Amino acid sequence: MTRQEVFNFSAGPSVMPESALLSAQKDLLSYGSTGVSVMEMSHRTPMFEEIFNGTKQKLRDILGIPDNYEILLIQGGATLQFASIPMNLIEDGFADYAITGNFSKRAANEARKYGEVRLACDTTETGHDRIPTQSELKISEGAKYFYYCSNNTAFGTEWNYVPETKSPIVCDMSSDILSRPVDVSKYGLIYAGAQKNMAPAGLTVVIIDKALAGKHLPITPEVMEYDTLIRTDSLLNTPPCWCIYMLGLVLDWVKTQGGVEGMEVLKREKSKKVYDLLDNSKFYIPHALASARSDMNITFRTPSEELDAEFVKDAAAKGLINLKGHKVAGGIRASLYNAMPMEGVDRLVSFMKEFEAKHV
Repeated sequence: MTRQEVFNFSAGPSVMPESALLSAQKDLLSYGSTGVSVMEMSHRTPMFEEIFNGTKQKLRDILGIPDNYEILLIQGGATLQFASIPMNLIEDGFADYAITGNFSKRAANEARKYGEVRLACDTTETGHDRIPTQSELKISEGAKYFYYCSNNTAFGTEWNYVPETKSPIVCDMSSDILSRPVDVSKYGLIYAGAQKNMAPAGLTVVIIDKALAGKHLPITPEVMEYDTLIRTDSLLNTPPCWCIYMLGLVLDWVKTQGGVEGMEVLKREKSKKVYDLLDNSKFYIPHALASARSDMNITFRTPSEELDAEFVKDAAAKGLINLKGHKVAGGIRASLYNAMPMEGVDRLVSFMKEFEAKHV
């Protein structure tokens, strides 16, 4: 099959804008007139400095990031931040964690190695099919920070509000960053693994209020100290140069789509088509409650695990790939990240109707 015949519903690494890939293809052997590929550039050269600074400014402009926040472009993935956050922020105190999915649970477990974790909520008993309301959250007085994951990739739920707390808010936005406007000033720290809506795997973006830096535990490795990373402008060690370049290209594309405001309109149009089908089906079983549905990751099942597997196999044969659910959730998952074209969504909906008609 050709690229035009395949639609990639992977939850990450995920589909990327074709225009960004074509630009990268053009620059692969030589970035502009430099005669050097970005893959070969030293991160200490003026050539890369231009790419690096340009990408940071594009991100600051698109998300409206205030000047008192630093943008870090680093390695380690979102998983490294599970440890970096408590190492830098928990000090000798405690933090509140909202567990609403697989990755927030892993983050809380990692944080317990470095300080006390108090649970603001835990939706494990209901299979992470919902997001608690503000009144349901158990907010601790004096917590060093409040942690939550805004979009739960494995189970397909998404927070539709920003929790209210007196503590700095830390948010994992790996799965929905750049898909909607964000008031960065409400957060102490935002981070995202780039491989869903931003860039290839290997880059992690951290947006941090600089006032929170410089409080790391003595055991914190230098490469994980936020104040050190700020002081060295993410260049303490070699950053993921190619991924940073690709992020710049993706941000260019987002701008042509109307910025994050345009992305929000588009994501709602795409997800509505799939949810409308699910809501009118007697065959498919949605996982997330309607009040907590993710626009990025749509999770559902058929009447049996055998039919789930058949669905995934038959869809792949038609060019609709990577629809198998996460290993901890099972079922089926369609990830509709920013770069998924409407044609891909229409093809998926058409296949879902055909598959249902075949089995009812």
